[in-house]
Amino acid sequence: MNVTPSMAEDEVVGLASDLIRIDTTNTGDPATVVGEREAAEYVAAKLAEVGYETIYVESGAPRRGNVIARLPGADPSRGALLIHGHLDVVPADASEWSVHPFSGAVQDGYVWGRGAVDMKDMVAMTLAVARRFRRDGVVPPRDLVFAFLADEEAGGMVGSQWLVDNRPELFEGCTEAIGEVGGFSLTLADELRAYMIETAEKGIAWMRLRARGRAGHGSMLHDGNAVTMLSEAVAKIGRHRFPTVLTDSVREFLAAITELTGLEFPEEDLDGAVAKLGGLARGVGATLRDTANPTMLNAGYKANVVPSVAEAVVDCRVLPGRLEAFEREVAELLGPDIEREWVLNLPPVETTFDGALVEAMAAALKAEDPGALTVPYMLSGATDAKAFSRIGIRCFGFAPLRLPPDLDFMALFHGVDERVPVDALRFGTRVLDRFLRSC
Repeated sequence: MNVTPSMAEDEVVGLASDLIRIDTTNTGDPATVVGEREAAEYVAAKLAEVGYETIYVESGAPRRGNVIARLPGADPSRGALLIHGHLDVVPADASEWSVHPFSGAVQDGYVWGRGAVDMKDMVAMTLAVARRFRRDGVVPPRDLVFAFLADEEAGGMVGSQWLVDNRPELFEGCTEAIGEVGGFSLTLADELRAYMIETAEKGIAWMRLRARGRAGHGSMLHDGNAVTMLSEAVAKIGRHRFPTVLTDSVREFLAAITELTGLEFPEEDLDGAVAKLGGLARGVGATLRDTANPTMLNAGYKANVVPSVAEAVVDCRVLPGRLEAFEREVAELLGPDIEREWVLNLPPVETTFDGALVEAMAAALKAEDPGALTVPYMLSGATDAKAFSRIGIRCFGFAPLRLPPDLDFMALFHGVDERVPVDALRFGTRVLDRFLRSC
């Protein structure tokens, strides 16, 4: 297949920059959420410009915009492929950045700004390729459904989850999907690059802890101080190390890295061996066990008043098949005096690394990078795949980028000075173009 340089490759950087300049900050608090409407309208206009019929849906709340478009394929009897990306971004403090986080600046070989890798890069690549296909009259092998979504950064409750529950017809016929986080390169040696394809992700369970005590004057003795009780519980769970559990997805990843590099991963020193993976170590290490990280505290209303209630939120990420064991371990750890409730509980996602779609990913990458090798892995975070897997769609993380060997890519997600290489955007657009022509 000959895929020549195209207008898609030429315009992807500008699309990414435009999208970053549109502030779609998702705080998770309806009172302060900016909303995705402006970005969704931008995407819809770019698609309509080349002839797509688009569907705009505000999912569950005002300004929470989503855009869906379908490109018919050569064989309508085949299951459609869903290509999804989210339009929202996490907050950014401009005082911490080298450039303004919503500048979309293109400098030093990068596109800078909040969302550059999470995930307006993939949104721009998808939009560029979708526009090229329609403009050039490309008919893909199967129907392609393009979905640009709201609220992923808060679990998709008024985004993908809402759409799956309320507008499932938008994804009619979809049997497989690609989205974040995968397809990026990990340089293992000169001209040897592993491209990480996400085949699994941990479950997400946000848990609220609550301690109750007797309110009173801050100058008195208080054996049942709710703040003290909660603080001790938070420290206990924050320091706790859950047992190592090797899932099939993680075993397959480690075996692939061993085959490519010779690096061994003995179970008696798994953490030490994983640490040798450099910038990827923290993410991979988080897939070896469940995690529970305290993230929010709330107690009290005056310096000299002991409150009767103190609360905390803990971000729990649970491996496939581990939820019951995880809950038992937490209950034993915290004891009966600390109340617990789930704020959000979304199950893990896992599929196998095989089939025609996986082969098409590998072929598209290798055509653009002869040194490319594809490797499956588990994501420690969560994506909109959690919603789509509920309606039987087989989900992969595939947002292709060839990255500089020294770039700590995973640290850029939700980080300061988030940026994506211009060359990686152009590379990813070519790969996505090839892939969608052969999927």
